Amino acid sequence: MTKEINNNNILSILDNYTLINADDITRQVADNFRKRRVEKNITRHCISELSGVPLSTVARFEQKGLIAFESLVKLAMALGYTSDVSNLFSTSKFNTMKELDMIRSKSGDKRAYPKSKGI
Repeated sequence: MTKEINNNNILSILDNYTLINADDITRQVADNFRKRRVEKNITRHCISELSGVPLSTVARFEQKGLIAFESLVKLAMALGYTSDVSNLFSTSKFNTMKELDMIRSKSGDKRAYPKSKGI
């Protein structure tokens, strides 16, 4: 039993480091959205009315993972996930110490390249 629990913990940790592609991510977000909608006992028609997103867009999103970002934000707001979306990209992420050093050195910058002088 303990070995099974340890294996499950290891697998859940490794799952966070699995490289996935954009299609997999959009599909996962759509699946998560549908689960949360169903948990709250909200129909597609109702979430469409609550969010102002067309019913056909909601259906396409849940079936294929395709949606415009603005529509996704509206759906998130209608389900009460405003802060989750607004906090996207809110914290710095780094993979190497070199990236961390660059993040720290550019923390106050407003652009990714230096401002050109003399033009």
